[in-house]
Parts: sequence; structure tokens; C-alpha cells
Amino acid sequence: MLKNIYTKRFFWKILFLVLGLLIALSSLYYSNNIVQKLADEEEKKVKLIAKVWRELADVNSTADISFLLDIIKDNSTVPVILATADNEIVSWKNLDSIQAEQNPSYLKEVLMDMKNQNEAIKVEINENTSQFIYYKNSILIDALKFYPWIQLSVIFLFMILAYSAFSSSRNAEQKQVWVGMAKETAHQLGTPLSSLYGWLEYFKSSGTSAEICAEIEKDIERLNIIADRFSKIGSTPKLEKENIVQLMQKNIEYLQKRISKNIQLNFSSVVSSDSTVYVSFPLLNWVIENVCKNAVDAMGGNGELSIVITEDKSGFIIDIQDTGKGIPKAQIKQIFKPGFTSKKRGWGLGLSLAKRIIEEYHQGKIFVKHSEINVGTTIRIILPKQIYS
Repeated sequence: MLKNIYTKRFFWKILFLVLGLLIALSSLYYSNNIVQKLADEEEKKVKLIAKVWRELADVNSTADISFLLDIIKDNSTVPVILATADNEIVSWKNLDSIQAEQNPSYLKEVLMDMKNQNEAIKVEINENTSQFIYYKNSILIDALKFYPWIQLSVIFLFMILAYSAFSSSRNAEQKQVWVGMAKETAHQLGTPLSSLYGWLEYFKSSGTSAEICAEIEKDIERLNIIADRFSKIGSTPKLEKENIVQLMQKNIEYLQKRISKNIQLNFSSVVSSDSTVYVSFPLLNWVIENVCKNAVDAMGGNGELSIVITEDKSGFIIDIQDTGKGIPKAQIKQIFKPGFTSKKRGWGLGLSLAKRIIEEYHQGKIFVKHSEINVGTTIRIILPKQIYS
């Protein structure tokens, strides 16, 4: 059920991003279209100026000279240069006058820039003389060219922030739900545990086999530990010095009697028998148990489960290896996410909580070291040493 919920949420996140992208691209297209229209209008304006220059150069023209001069004067935005065929500048307009006075090469540099930007408009003065009008985009056009990209960047930034805020909000909400469920579970376990303790005392007094009573007592104690674990979820656990080898041996002894007899359980350690690490005993026990049970399920109750403890400079390394069905590559990054499960039953919280316990509470790491379909999987847990010294 949770898997379907997360799939739907992922779908809506992707839809949100796609819609945002479409809006951004539409805005970019619209802005570019406006810039192009303005550029076309400026080109028409320059062509009109060129026509005016032709009229002014024509001694036989009957056009209103004052009107023609007004057309030239009205151009207050488009930078233009009137030059001869030999690149001698005759006149210019809408350029930096201070630069033109102080820098002799300024107008020549602008002229070369204009040549590269737009095609010159020829103005015939007479049969033997021609001049050329050069122009470039106005400051407004240049500014508007960058505007769509600035706008697009702002939209993308907004999308990223909105997506992050949405994800953070959902994650916070999910954590509150899991914490609430865990504490409620711990509370609900209290009543049947009390009853089970009463039944255990009855069995002991009624002559039930001591071996059977001992095993029942172990299971009740295990349930009590589980209730204690759930009650502490959401709270910062107390870390205490524990012998890592003995801790693992206790887990293996408990699991050995509660998994299929067709599972061969192997344990080896190359670390010192008195090696200690600061951990929360009940929480780390739960992580080991959860990973091992997942391994047993992956093997279908028949195979080999190996637990190996080694160490390096980073800390103690616990490798839990099975000979099960393996994990598809596409799912390896998903298995530690809340709600993900390959089983028909279950909430998909086990490995998610295990990751949180190892990484957030113990400053360690848990990850899939290796997995191969129909060969098996190795889950690696690293518990640091130096951080607690």
C-alpha cells in the first residue's frame, strides 16, 4: 500500500516539474518573440533613416526637409554610424559622446562591431559617391535578450526551492507518522506482555518443562526489547560501550533457533575478542535482526547466511551475506527508502529505520556492498571507532 502511495507522490512531483518546465519554456519563447519583434522594428527605423538620408542627399527632392530632420532626431535609441566606403565616419548618433571624445579608436571599434552585427544600408549620395549606415541593437534590445534567461533561471530556482520545500514537508510529516505509530505500537504491546509474564509464571509453577519455559521467557524478553525500541524512536538514544563480538554472538544465538533449519548460519570475526564500540544495544540488535531476517526471506528458508566482522581505520565492519535471489540494480538505491518493499506483506519500514539508526544515531553507514541476481546479497554496516574516543 505504501509503495503505491509513494509511486503516486513521485508521479505528482514529476508532473509538477514538467509543468514548471513547460511554463519556463513558454515564457522563454514569448520573451524571445518580443525581442525579435523589437529588433525588426529597429531595423525598419534604420531603413527609414537611410531613406531620409537619400532624400536629403537628393538636390532635386521636394520633400519637407524639416520633417526629414525630425525623423532623424526622433531616433533616440538605435546607435547608428554614417560612414564612407573607406570607413571614414561622417556622422553618428546614440553612442557614448564622452568615450568618442576621449578615445580616438572608440568609434572605429563600434563601427566594426556594427559590421559584424547587421548588414549595412547603402545610401547613394550621387552617381559616384555612396555612404553606408551601420547600426546595432539598442541598449533596450540587448537588455531584453538577457531577460528571458534571467527569467528562466528565476523560474528554475523557484521550482527547485518549491520541490525541496515540498519534499522536506512530506519527509517531516512521514517522520511524525512513523514516530507516532512506533510509540503507539510500544504502548499497545504493554498489555499483552504483562499477560504473557503472568502465563509464564503459571507454566513454571504447573511443572512445564524448564527448557520450554526458558525459550518462552527469551521470546517475551525479546518482545519487551522490541517494545522498548519502538518507544525510543524519535528520541536520541543513549550510546553505551558494548563488546561488538559478544553483541553479534547474542544475536546469532537468538536467530539460530528461530530460523529455518535449512539455513546454515556462519559467524566469523578477525577483530580482537575484547573490541568495544559505543552503541545503543537494543537498536543495533534490531538492525542486525532485521537485516538477517530480510536475508532469510530472500533465500526462501534455504541457503547460507554468513556474518563477518572486520575492522579498518574507519571503524568496525559487519558484512551480512546471503545466498538469496539478489536485488535488481534498479532497486538497490530504493531499498532503504520508507515504503519500499518487494514483499506482498509489510510496510517497507525495516531497512529505512535501520538506515536511520545506523547513520543518524551511530554516525555510521549501511549500504548494499554487492548483489547479484540468483547469487546473493551482501549488506555492509560500518560503525565508527574514532568518533567516540
